Amino acid sequence: MTSVEIEPAVAASIFGDRIDLARQFTAALADQGEERGLIGPLELPRLWTRHVLNSAIAAPIFHGTAADIGSGAGLPGLVLAIARPDVSWTLVEPMERRVNWLSEQVTELGLGNVEVLRSRAEDVRATGKFDFVTARAVSALRTLIPFTAPLLRDGGEVALLKGVNAPAEIEAAAKQIKKYRLSDVRVEVLGEGVLEETTRVVRATVRG
Repeated sequence: MTSVEIEPAVAASIFGDRIDLARQFTAALADQGEERGLIGPLELPRLWTRHVLNSAIAAPIFHGTAADIGSGAGLPGLVLAIARPDVSWTLVEPMERRVNWLSEQVTELGLGNVEVLRSRAEDVRATGKFDFVTARAVSALRTLIPFTAPLLRDGGEVALLKGVNAPAEIEAAAKQIKKYRLSDVRVEVLGEGVLEETTRVVRATVRG
């Protein structure tokens, strides 16, 4: 049986007084994630480092209302909702079994700041509603922008968790960046000197 990663010491400082909820969520994901098709078995030895803390380190970016597109196992949406109870989160996920998991976790964790929405991103009827839209490991930037940018109010921000190829994705998405009026497009590297694996966030502002 694959062993689950021991909680890194830095987790408590990242989550603060929300660490017990983060532990409860991570334990549930470790226990049920593979069986329910949420994560692969190879992810268990790096569940905290690669997934939970990788998501949580971005928490200070957000405020107001935020949507997570393609929430899946709850990465980053549920993790961010745990870390930021002051932000109103909408988790958008099309697959029923994942929606069931997300809804169960919202109830079990007592997260009053989360709405789970079963929908494809392109079918969400919330145009111009959100202050922030995020996504992690969903698709390339040029594909994501047409789904995410329309959900933002004027002046709202995309904050998309990406890998090492983020600068190349920005370059490849030049056409979509222009079409959807994104400005100040940049990559922010989070967690340097704090996490084993840093997090890259592509941020940009939508201008009307």
